[in-house]
Amino acid sequence: MVDVTDRLVSWLAQERAGDGLLTVFIRHTSASLTIQENADPDVRRDLVDALDRLAPRERTYRHSMEGPDDMPAHIRAALTATSLAIPVMAGRPALGTWQGVYVIEHRDRPHRRELALHFMGHLGGRR
Repeated sequence: MVDVTDRLVSWLAQERAGDGLLTVFIRHTSASLTIQENADPDVRRDLVDALDRLAPRERTYRHSMEGPDDMPAHIRAALTATSLAIPVMAGRPALGTWQGVYVIEHRDRPHRRELALHFMGHLGGRR
């Protein structure tokens, strides 16, 4: 899991966001998004372990064009989220104290992932 919270905060500042709604969309079918605890890394490791149990690589799947991790990655993405709607207050994501936004990579080897971001709301006066 890759924490992208700081990147979202930077993007909102660049856009001069005030109050509104940030939509985050991942443009891939084998990776996903989640909001999770950012204090204890064991939470993220346990989440990945749970997804491994729900969609194991060792099982035989009909779809395996890109390798044994291909279909399990699609299942894991279907179980999580491809988009998030995050309230923005005074230019910052209104996340809880222990929350962070993460990209979950479901493939075995790293891939280049792209997020589409959209802010709708009032602009703030800060730059």
